[in-house]
Amino acid sequence: MDYRESFFALCLNQANRVLGIKKISESGISSTIVDVRIIMQAALLCNASGIILAHNYPSGNLKPSQEDLNITQKIKEASQFLNFQLLDHCILTSSAYISFADDGHL
Repeated sequence: MDYRESFFALCLNQANRVLGIKKISESGISSTIVDVRIIMQAALLCNASGIILAHNYPSGNLKPSQEDLNITQKIKEASQFLNFQLLDHCILTSSAYISFADDGHL
C-alpha cells in the first residue's frame, strides 16, 4: 500500500454490488495519471450504475490535493453525462482513509 500510488475504479450495479474493479493507473510514489475516459469505458463495459473511486497516498497524508479535487469533479461530470452515479472517492493509507462523500467534496 505504501510503495507506489495507484488509482482504482469500482463499478457497481443498481443494488451497489461490485461488478468489477479496474486498476486505472499505477505510477510513482507521489502521483499517478488518471484518464477519465478509461474510467468511463470500464463502467460502460460492466453495465455499471455507480462508481466508487479509490487511490492510495504512500506518504500517509490524507488531505486531498487540488488535483484530486479537480479530477474528481471531471469524473463526476462525465458520470452524470453517461448516467452513472459517482458514489464516493476514497484516499487510502496503510492506517486510515478519507471519503470525499463524507467530507462534502462530492
